[in-house]
Amino acid sequence: MDGPVSAAEERPAPGAATLPPEAAEAARTLFGDRLDLAAAYAELLATDGVVRGLIGPREAPRIWERHLLNCAAMAERIPEGASVLDVGSGAGLPGLVLAIARPDLTVTLVEPLARRTAFLIEAVQQLGLTRTVRVFRGRAEEAAAGTRDTAPLSADIVTARAVAALDRLATWCLPLVVPGGRLVALKGASAAEEITEHAEAVTRLGGGEPELQRCGVGIIDPPAVVIEVVRERVIAPVRKKSPKRSRGGRRRGGSGRDR
Repeated sequence: MDGPVSAAEERPAPGAATLPPEAAEAARTLFGDRLDLAAAYAELLATDGVVRGLIGPREAPRIWERHLLNCAAMAERIPEGASVLDVGSGAGLPGLVLAIARPDLTVTLVEPLARRTAFLIEAVQQLGLTRTVRVFRGRAEEAAAGTRDTAPLSADIVTARAVAALDRLATWCLPLVVPGGRLVALKGASAAEEITEHAEAVTRLGGGEPELQRCGVGIIDPPAVVIEVVRERVIAPVRKKSPKRSRGGRRRGGSGRDR
């Protein structure tokens, strides 16, 4: 596990944040007095993020509209002082954006790929967020199970953005949610269809009925669409049965040959 990162915490110096005109008003509303911090992160995404392949070159001019504002709007669905786990954090979306917009949150960024976790660690240090943000390198299943060096992780709120369809997302994320906590997944136009298709699977995994919420109404257009699932029950993992062996010692149903 990487974190909490121990580098000295130094926030970027205040200054006049350079914002696209069409995003300026919404950005000021969503980030408030931490707008300069958000602008510093946007610059990281548009430079190092593009160079390292975390953000496509064509995305750089649209970072505020397509990434930061949508993620920041999710903050309205997260209670004061909550702990947050961001699964498949990638370049820090939405977890790092939430940590910038909401200094009351404690955020863990869960990401399995080395080049992405390296970027996240550096970003956390450069943005001065080491007191509230840490980085875990691994998959959601590894975070939930724990490792030799770390205890199993869990949080009040588990977030995800463009990671997977709702049934797979619930499989990975609900074990990380404390009972009574929520999965808050940022989705797109297919959110309602996913709820219809996967609600039964979510229930089997211990979740309540998935609910569609629109965030940032009146602030961003269109609003951000999220699916929320409360973890109502703890479901024990299903253990795979070992193949039965015949009296002669061979596994039943097999040819006995090595493959």
